[in-house]
Amino acid sequence: MTLNFYIARKFLWAFLMVLGGFSALMVLIGLVSELHRNASASIGFAQAAGLAALGMPDGVYRILPLVTILAAILLFLSLARTSELVVIRAAGRSILRTLLAPIVTALVIGAAGVAVLNPIVAATSNAYTRLENHFASSGGNVLSLTREGLWLRQSGPAGQTVIRAQHASLDGTHLSTATFITFGPAGMPLTRIEGATADLTQGGWVVHNAKIWQFAGVANPELSAVRQAEVTVPSDLTQAQIRDSFGNPGQVPIWQLHAFIERLMQAGFSAREYRVHLQTELAMPLLLVAMVLVAAGFTMRHVRFGHTGVMVLAAVIAGFAIFFLRNFAEALGNSGQIPVALAAWGPPLVAILFSLGLLLHLEDG
Repeated sequence: MTLNFYIARKFLWAFLMVLGGFSALMVLIGLVSELHRNASASIGFAQAAGLAALGMPDGVYRILPLVTILAAILLFLSLARTSELVVIRAAGRSILRTLLAPIVTALVIGAAGVAVLNPIVAATSNAYTRLENHFASSGGNVLSLTREGLWLRQSGPAGQTVIRAQHASLDGTHLSTATFITFGPAGMPLTRIEGATADLTQGGWVVHNAKIWQFAGVANPELSAVRQAEVTVPSDLTQAQIRDSFGNPGQVPIWQLHAFIERLMQAGFSAREYRVHLQTELAMPLLLVAMVLVAAGFTMRHVRFGHTGVMVLAAVIAGFAIFFLRNFAEALGNSGQIPVALAAWGPPLVAILFSLGLLLHLEDG
């Protein structure tokens, strides 16, 4: 038990060191990027540093598997150079028993990352988006989902238009039971249009079976309300812009992701990308375990055997290959080419089986 705690402590310390190094590097890169990208907005150093700090958690969270494999490589190289691995093997402890401590530590890190770091990343990503839009002085197009239905805000030269609908098509271009409220530059409502359905076409929304209320300069809007078979509400929205208005699935905390998926499906949109993201997040601890096993397969050997640099390079390449496989499978899952469960859980399980086979071949074969 003492040996397990010792190895786990060394692995955790190596993980924190690598994580701190990458965090500092990403803040510096983000600072330079924000100063360059927002040069026309004339933001100061403090604002750029704030944006870089808010963007750093998301970047670090994305490369958590690579941080894990680098920390595991540092751990096993340290144990090999101090001949501690030789002593452990001489004491009769197998390689798999020795790996129990870093595996459990990786599981704990992965679970803590999903349960704690994921909501923090979602909060900082949302704050980053709000600040970036503020500095850009652009309202943009914002879409949100509630229990009451779909809400969409679009910007235009005449002001803002708020759109509410009970349901929408998968691509967001067809709305049912839609309401359009147009606001002037001063923020006062100008018109309200309600229709049974609305379709997005080139240049605007075509509202069918519409009822129109005018508020500007009218004492009683209901008395002057008119009905039309069709009316066009100007808009420069496209299908891609509506889809992008949902934002990144990573901006939704994992504790709220299941409810968000249900609201998305109730509104009529496809929630496949969010379902893949949810399952991928749940599979994160297994992916970190796979990274530890891959690092062990290449670096748990005494330095006297030589070729240490080659083995480290092979471990890093294998880690990047698994990381790429995971992202590739996620992309296939988002596009519907493979099932959601296979896209999320397939790469970690394949990596674990590959690394266990490598360990058995190199150590016991």
